[in-house]
Amino acid sequence: MKKLNFAGGEPFLYPKFLGEMIDFCKQDLHLESVSIVTNGSLVKESFLRKHGHNLDILAVSCDSFDESTNIAIGRGSGDQVKKLYQIAGWCEKYGILFKINTVVNRLNHAEDMNAHLAVLRPFRWKCFQVLIVAGENDDSPETLRNGHKFTISDEEFAGFCERHKGQKALVPEPNSLMAKSYLILDEYLRFLDRTGKQPSRPVVEVGVRRALESVFWDEDAFLERGGLYDWVKPEMGKACGGDGGREDLEW
Repeated sequence: MKKLNFAGGEPFLYPKFLGEMIDFCKQDLHLESVSIVTNGSLVKESFLRKHGHNLDILAVSCDSFDESTNIAIGRGSGDQVKKLYQIAGWCEKYGILFKINTVVNRLNHAEDMNAHLAVLRPFRWKCFQVLIVAGENDDSPETLRNGHKFTISDEEFAGFCERHKGQKALVPEPNSLMAKSYLILDEYLRFLDRTGKQPSRPVVEVGVRRALESVFWDEDAFLERGGLYDWVKPEMGKACGGDGGREDLEW
């Protein structure tokens, strides 16, 4: 394994445990890259001061630079943009690569974010086309939230990307690339399957190879969406440059 990303839910709900895992990944497992995806609301400078030397990338989810839009989407309580700028400053201070994740949806696809991005200068800006996942955000009875009201057409997503094509950090992820190109482990270390099948057996019980046999992972889509990139802090050297490629993915 080369890179591990902590996502959620919200990882910073458990800052002590999160810090211990980050330190373990770097100091004991010697992973090339450790990253976190957060909504930003619970990030504190004291955490980055203590654990930042073991953190390569901090990605903050921000769907709009209009706070009323963020609230309508369900993100934050009116201060998300201010906190985003604060976190960007902390990342620069502690030598952490700053990344922004944006879900392009019905409420923000017409927005022009170029001015803010020019100031924030993220090293990577992932823009996801809002995705409906069966059993998670569809209209089934057991689903807590229905995401259909946020969906947009492929053309609307392409229009958003065209408006921001001047941003060197832009990494677009349409539905066609996103749905089956991620390897996601749950809290039991089981691979989740986006086709609706049951999760795999835990990796700690059966190993990676056997666990992967029971889920679908589209390696070509992973590469096409830019899954391999320079994910190590500059002073650590480059992880996936040079001749790195498909061979590096062999299990």
